[in-house]
Amino acid sequence: MLRNVSDLLLRNGRPWSPGQPVGTADILIRDGRIEQIGAGLTAPGARAVDLEGALVLPGFVDTHCHLDKTLWGGPWVPNTGGRSLAGRIANGEGRRAELGIPDADYSAGLLETMVTGGTAYVRSHIDIDPSVGLAGVEAVRAAADRHRDRVDVELVAFPQGGLVSRPGVTDLLAAALADGVEVVGGIDPAGFDGDPAGQLDVIFGLAERFGAKIDIHLHDPGNLGAWEFDLIIERTRAAGLAGRVTISHAYAMGALPPAEQQRIAESSAEAGVAMVTCAVGDAPVVPLRVMHAAGATLALGNDGIRDLWTPYGDGDMLRRISTVAFRDRLLADEEIELALAAGTHGGAKVLGLTDYGLRPGARADLLTVQAPAPAAAVVGVPVRGLVVKGGRVVARDGRLVE
Repeated sequence: MLRNVSDLLLRNGRPWSPGQPVGTADILIRDGRIEQIGAGLTAPGARAVDLEGALVLPGFVDTHCHLDKTLWGGPWVPNTGGRSLAGRIANGEGRRAELGIPDADYSAGLLETMVTGGTAYVRSHIDIDPSVGLAGVEAVRAAADRHRDRVDVELVAFPQGGLVSRPGVTDLLAAALADGVEVVGGIDPAGFDGDPAGQLDVIFGLAERFGAKIDIHLHDPGNLGAWEFDLIIERTRAAGLAGRVTISHAYAMGALPPAEQQRIAESSAEAGVAMVTCAVGDAPVVPLRVMHAAGATLALGNDGIRDLWTPYGDGDMLRRISTVAFRDRLLADEEIELALAAGTHGGAKVLGLTDYGLRPGARADLLTVQAPAPAAAVVGVPVRGLVVKGGRVVARDGRLVE
């Protein structure tokens, strides 16, 4: 457990918020929240830290990862999953017991690395199927508890191996939600599960029954993926779940004709359906400029990190933000900042965080980097100098502060 919150005065920082000019200001933190932002602040008795002109960013939000799958900190495991979705799913399930995953130590080690990189909030999908049951939920909860003052973790009950096509999974999802898991997941209702109406009936039914949010993996490409976007958007409208439904990966969105991208982005914005892009491999990236122009919510995540799906990844959200900006060919500073906004405020919208950001009254979740401009921070991925969570300094220069 970390020490009690004390007043903190951060001097000479340069706080960033989307669409706002960056200027030098002090930030006064009391009782875990930002009380004031301005020049020349005083606070007798507060601990003062001179940021020496560092850029101040809100804590990163990793809206899509798989903490239960990670082998972080364990022995090197050569990848044997192949390149097909079905092959990776089968490989992941088939080797879990051999490698002892899910493992709370691996998950906790990865969370530590994420914290030192400035991540304040995480949404993790957890595999739910008859062979693993709710073991992943238990392991990730145990890992999150070790870092409960450093990062907030939200869980998704995720039917990685199929839902309606796999007997018993619906009941397991219900059990996970009854146990407090916040989000119900899905996967390619048409392309993988083969029953789009049936899968969406189950997912939206469980969401209504348990008051859960929804987050559906959608890898299906082209017109099939676009059709499924429309199905999910229409279901969201009918269920009155605006702001509580997310489509993760959304690969089709990055490869559709521009007019169709615009139509779907505008429809998503109107219905309150968010998307998450992770810039995985050579998969299409959801177009940030199109989503921004439509006023649609877009968030980012690391996806798999050193697991049986991929040997890559380091949990650093700033690096992921940089990768997304590069993959979407964001060049002007204001374009690059769209990726930064997606990795911060976009994720906060997906998680429903109403007290997020660098403003008075918000939770004091922030980080600092030495960079001349926000876009330069995205491109350069500098070391996080200071990481503050709930008003506490939790990491400095890439290391936890106990």
